[in-house]
Amino acid sequence: MGFFDLFKKKDKAKSKKYKLGLHKTRESALSTLKDILQQSDHIDDDLFDKLEEIFIMADIGVDTVVDFIDDLKEEVYHKNITDPMLLQEMIMDKMFEIYLNGEIVNANLNLKKDGLSVILFVGVNGVGKTTSIAKIAYQYKKEGKKVLLAAGDTFRAGAIEQLSIWANRIGVDIVTKPAGSDPSSVIYEAVKKALSDKYDLLLCDTAGRLQNKVNLMNELAKMKRVIQKEIPDAPQETLLVIDATTGQNGMSQAKAFKEATDVTGVILTKLDGTSKGGIVLAIRHELGIPIKYIGLGEGVEDLEVFDIEQYLYGLFADFFED
Repeated sequence: MGFFDLFKKKDKAKSKKYKLGLHKTRESALSTLKDILQQSDHIDDDLFDKLEEIFIMADIGVDTVVDFIDDLKEEVYHKNITDPMLLQEMIMDKMFEIYLNGEIVNANLNLKKDGLSVILFVGVNGVGKTTSIAKIAYQYKKEGKKVLLAAGDTFRAGAIEQLSIWANRIGVDIVTKPAGSDPSSVIYEAVKKALSDKYDLLLCDTAGRLQNKVNLMNELAKMKRVIQKEIPDAPQETLLVIDATTGQNGMSQAKAFKEATDVTGVILTKLDGTSKGGIVLAIRHELGIPIKYIGLGEGVEDLEVFDIEQYLYGLFADFFED
């Protein structure tokens, strides 16, 4: 079943938010796509070159685009397709396939039904890690979960205070230690408190230093050992936060963190503020990591659980309109 068939069955309530949130990508990098298809009277290598350029400008990534265009060419020639307008649906179906990669991709967090679940948040400074933690805490508190935060980014100036302000604002508890403390000691105290006071969810901030990958790897490994000593099957998720506006620099960060630790999902912030929204497909295709959340605004409720069908609608909303 292709993307078009699935999307027809979707609840359209989120569609406006995705359409608005991805308007910069759609109106810049992808703005000429529909016109090029409409104005072409046949399919040839020149048309494929134009499509390749458009998708690279959307930051889908060169390797991903080359594979995508090769697959598209093969299907066009195999099915003897000559009408460029038929490429509209094929492009979306191919992108849908790229993201799924033959798997059932679940964007929901892997949380335990009973007992404490632990989530680690990793990412460089300035990507929106602290606000993402707060937004997720807010969402789960609204669902009735008892949530605890751990201010494990003890090295960045203001990080502890920033997370503490958020904790107070949304009404959840937090464990802190003085700036410069051993991050793992913060996590240790948070785990002890979460277990003794029967919290449902522990969200752990971590230091966003990438200058020395070995140090980062050692630091994150130490945190995991501290957690697993008390909760052997934790952490349930390790979420990498990436700023979508950084484009391919964000991809470099993702590769570095994937090498340093077992990243289980990505939070892509500020997707509404960039023309590089195609990075979603690049991350999935090149790194094999699913997108768990995307940021489509500044508000506390603007961190959305990722939905591949709504995402593709947001990118190609013009195709659905006459």
